[in-house]
Amino acid sequence: MAIITLTTDFGRKDYFVAAIKGRILSEVPDTTVVDISHDLSPFDIHECAYVLKNSYPEFPTGTIHIIGMDSEVSPENQHIITQLEGHYFISANNGVPSLLANDLSPEKLLEIDIPNTLPTAFPELDVFTKAACHLARGGKPEVVGKPFRQLKEVKDFVPRITNDGSTIVGNVIYVDHYGNVVTNIQKSLFEAYRNGRQFEILARTATLGSVHDSYNQIIDYSLPKNQRKGPSDFLALFNSAGYLELAIYKSDLKTVGGAASLIGLNYRDTITVNFR
Repeated sequence: MAIITLTTDFGRKDYFVAAIKGRILSEVPDTTVVDISHDLSPFDIHECAYVLKNSYPEFPTGTIHIIGMDSEVSPENQHIITQLEGHYFISANNGVPSLLANDLSPEKLLEIDIPNTLPTAFPELDVFTKAACHLARGGKPEVVGKPFRQLKEVKDFVPRITNDGSTIVGNVIYVDHYGNVVTNIQKSLFEAYRNGRQFEILARTATLGSVHDSYNQIIDYSLPKNQRKGPSDFLALFNSAGYLELAIYKSDLKTVGGAASLIGLNYRDTITVNFR
């Protein structure tokens, strides 16, 4: 049984996601269709790549991933199939596949070439589902694609190392549903330069001197409840994807707020780690 995932910036109000699912299930009824996310910021390819990069490895090899973002075809935004680590990604050549590949070389890279397919305003339905259903039936990607040379290169934000290795300057790359702020500083980089030293994390006017491995590590259960840290306290941790994340414990953007709103952190804002 084939698996097709959907990652888009379509939101939930409109008919787009339902139409794609309906088309897939009409053509290949026994397909499993999985929503990864439809709440991505419009046209934010870095956010799309972050979410997809940290979810697709959990799916079985051979899974087909439709990426619905900035997908109208043009001479500079071709429709492509990218095979990475045994997974198929059907998308526009808009930078997302490049960010997913990073240092990997695609096993296959094809431009979608399906006869009698005309440009439309909804290529995810009219083009991507055709290619995805072909693959879901066990078809070879070469039947619906022709050789393609190069992905559009887009670079990730990379942390800077300054002050003779005593400072890491990173950036906010993602804000999650809770308002937690994810930086581009990975645990491996942090530990490589920390070398056992004390540190402070600077985020606007806030300062943190410790990093946790889970959210509730902020709580010292040996203390009486009225002396413990807890909900609404600011903390840093390495999230499940291995990135330095700044969070408000048990935050809610709709009520008490989150790190993004309470600390005033937004996409691309600077986060600094000083070792001493």
